[in-house]
Amino acid sequence: VQLQAFGGGLVQAGGSLRLSCAASGRSFIYYHMGWFRQVPGKEREFVAAISWSGGMTYYTDSVKGRFTISRDNAKNTVYLQMISLKSEDTAVYYCAAGRISPMTASNSEYWGQGTELTVSS
Repeated sequence: VQLQAFGGGLVQAGGSLRLSCAASGRSFIYYHMGWFRQVPGKEREFVAAISWSGGMTYYTDSVKGRFTISRDNAKNTVYLQMISLKSEDTAVYYCAAGRISPMTASNSEYWGQGTELTVSS
């Protein structure tokens, strides 16, 4: 599975943005998909994940109620809708695919190249 994340940019605090991650390969449907983020000097942290069927979603506490992960298996794409953005959401966001749940950075098998989000306060 090859992943390509896009949609990052510069947003004002309180604004919204949607990240997308396009996957290639017919096996996309068999993978759980997740979003992680990383800031310089810190470890990559889990943000959200969605099961292969889309029936289960998981979020880190700091984004609950503000971020929504979804997937369209027909389009081989996973999305991260973000609202009420805060300066602390500033990071490089990576999409990942894995077959183990719950997803972690260490058990994810495939990674996108990252897309940068900057939230200005």
